[in-house]
Amino acid sequence: MQIKSVSDIPDALFYPLKSWAEQSAGNWNILIGTGGLLLTASMIFVYVYYKRIGKDDERTNKIFLKSFYYMLCAIILCDMIFPKDYMWNIFFMFKYTLAFLAAGIYMAVQYRRDFT
Repeated sequence: MQIKSVSDIPDALFYPLKSWAEQSAGNWNILIGTGGLLLTASMIFVYVYYKRIGKDDERTNKIFLKSFYYMLCAIILCDMIFPKDYMWNIFFMFKYTLAFLAAGIYMAVQYRRDFT
C-alpha cells in the first residue's frame, strides 16, 4: 500500500492487521480475545488504584481529574489514528483499552509519588 496523503497513514498502519485478522476465524478470535482481556485488565488496574488512593478530597480530586484528562487525551488521539472504515468495533475496544491504561498509569505514578 502506497501512502499518497496524510489520511492514508492509518490505512497503511492497520491494513496488515485487517488482512491478518480476515485470514481465518482463529486470527479474528485471537484479536478479539486479546483486546477483551486487555480491556478487562486495564479497567481492573484503574479500579485498584482508584480504591488505593481513597476517598475524594482536595488532594485526591486533583489526581482523579488529571487521570481522566489523560484518558480523554488518549481517546482523542486514538480517534485520529485508528481507521474508521473497517474493524471499527475492534478499534473501539482498543481505544478504550488504551484510555483506561493511560488513566491507570497516571494514577499508579501519582500513588507511588504521593502515598509511599
